[in-house]
Amino acid sequence: METVWTEIPADWLAEFEAAAKRPLETRMRYAFIHTYKPVLDDAKYRSFNSMEDYRQWCEANLPVWLGYARV
Repeated sequence: METVWTEIPADWLAEFEAAAKRPLETRMRYAFIHTYKPVLDDAKYRSFNSMEDYRQWCEANLPVWLGYARV
């Protein structure tokens, strides 16, 4: 599939080109955005005896919108 560059807004293309010129360290620093995840981020770590224990904990404690619910 061929990309048609005229479909990309000029301001998006300018931002991409500017980002591509930054050093890799800077690009990596801006590439990841920390988002607070309720309950998950409230403890330094958690450990479980089994995967089933982990799944039950997720169902009991995490909001469904975080995506840790069973399907």
